[in-house]
Amino acid sequence: MTLGFAGACQQTNLCNESLMLEKLPACGKSFEDMMKKVDSKKWCNLTEFIICPSHTSVTAKMYHFILRYYDNFTQCTEREANNASCFWPNPLAEGFITGIHKQFFSNCTSEKVHWEDPPDEILITLILIPVMLTCAMITLVVWCSKRSDILV
Repeated sequence: MTLGFAGACQQTNLCNESLMLEKLPACGKSFEDMMKKVDSKKWCNLTEFIICPSHTSVTAKMYHFILRYYDNFTQCTEREANNASCFWPNPLAEGFITGIHKQFFSNCTSEKVHWEDPPDEILITLILIPVMLTCAMITLVVWCSKRSDILV
């Protein structure tokens, strides 16, 4: 027990880590069962359902389900941690969640974008335009500063 505001007693519960670790696999099993309904080739393509403007296509609906499955999994781990009087997230729950990520999303590496230089004509144009504008502005400033009749 600890002393709270205005001398009121509060009951403090210690985190029951063993209970939490006993219950978390049920969340993982439920997530695994749900993910088995989805083609494993589609697990990694999250950009389509995040950016997709409508959820009418079969592909979009599938990704919507993956999001919902993951949300259910996250809520389950949070609920089980709280039932064991543990804060969430905590290192043990994070370790469990990381294990689930390794199991389902380990092959989801993002492909590096290969940047290429533009064609020489475009590159030269992009370089010369600011250079010419700078020269024109300098010429205009010098010309205006030499004309005393404009400064009055």
